[in-house]
Amino acid sequence: GEEEIKHMKIPKLPKPRMASLRTLYDPLSVAKGRSDNNKCAANSMQERRDPLDSALVLTFPGPNSFTGEDIVELHCHGSRAVVHGVLSALSSLSSTPITTTQDGSNHPPSPPRKLSLRPADPGEFTQRAYAHGKLGLVEVEALADLIVADTSLQRKQALQQFDGRLSRLYGGWREELIKGLAHAEAVIDFGDDEALDADDDEDDGDGNDIENDGGMSIWGTIRPRITSLREAMNRHLADASRGELLRDGLRIAIVGRPNAGKSSLLNLLAGRDAAIVSSSPGTTRDVVEVMLDLGGVRCTILDTAGVREEKEEGVNEIEVEGMKRARRAAKDAHIIVGVVDATDFDRGLEAVKELIHGNDSEFEGELKNGNVIYVLNKLDLVERQGDQSMSELSDSVTFGISCQTSEGVDGFLSSLTSQALSLVSGSDD
Repeated sequence: GEEEIKHMKIPKLPKPRMASLRTLYDPLSVAKGRSDNNKCAANSMQERRDPLDSALVLTFPGPNSFTGEDIVELHCHGSRAVVHGVLSALSSLSSTPITTTQDGSNHPPSPPRKLSLRPADPGEFTQRAYAHGKLGLVEVEALADLIVADTSLQRKQALQQFDGRLSRLYGGWREELIKGLAHAEAVIDFGDDEALDADDDEDDGDGNDIENDGGMSIWGTIRPRITSLREAMNRHLADASRGELLRDGLRIAIVGRPNAGKSSLLNLLAGRDAAIVSSSPGTTRDVVEVMLDLGGVRCTILDTAGVREEKEEGVNEIEVEGMKRARRAAKDAHIIVGVVDATDFDRGLEAVKELIHGNDSEFEGELKNGNVIYVLNKLDLVERQGDQSMSELSDSVTFGISCQTSEGVDGFLSSLTSQALSLVSGSDD
């Protein structure tokens, strides 16, 4: 059995970059077959092997591969038995010396050797591609973003970066800086002695040579080019923050007094019971997070604890800690949704404004963002008082809704989506 293994013949490999349907066998299963001493023919040898799967096999000879090295891809079926069998067979090749010859080949057999096979480390293929010059650092970062993309806009941004346009942009900036630096060094070294500009060798039209200006004409040429380059970089940096928001996602905090309907609104947006809803005040103690895709923007919706006066009846130290976390969540949020109970409008609006403006000494000063949407909830419990209440918020984006009947929720969600898109939209969008 071992002699057969060491001198086994293998079929020819598929043509490069062409998929071929092949039957995968466990090469060491020959030793597990019949123990007779007869030299079997090739077809008998095939019968004695242990078939693993019928799979597509592709070969990518280097350097025309993802990593720049020789690569073989096995496209197997995904069952546990198939995957385990293929991986076990590959692992066994690392422990048994094998001499291989290809069918129909006139080349002498290769000397016995062990194949060095092991599972790839996380990111190792990308690391090898970078080491062989197949990918740059910008493309590596784009590939990482593409792998973890949750939304369509994240996918598009990663693909735009992966196709090399950022590398070409940065390469153009580098060439422009090198040209400017070379001209500047030439003026500094030779400006007082030689005419560096090509126009300096011409006359003034009257047959008189133009006097050397000490390189000032060169400075006049360099300055506007460098100024234009600086403006392009500043525009790019301004849009970079938007790209970072798109990649990392937005944080949207839902704030308000207890029982204003914050958790009910979160459940409506999520389409499931993500937060516990109860008529008892102070049900939400910690921050509940739900990820949503709003127009292609990854948004994390934060349901926070209700904010009220600590001296109110029923407030304990756990609820006080929940209110502190609510203020922190609002401070770090990109968009704040202030939920106000239409049946308790004055106290509800006061609580939201107090949280936004941070009267607490721990959160002094206004929040760094001005993206606040007011939601007047429970319109189904009042009779046209909502319109009068909403007039007091005419300077802010305000929506009247009912989480019980879903009235006005679609309009609010549409506005929230537009707000999210405006934060991540750059000048090129």
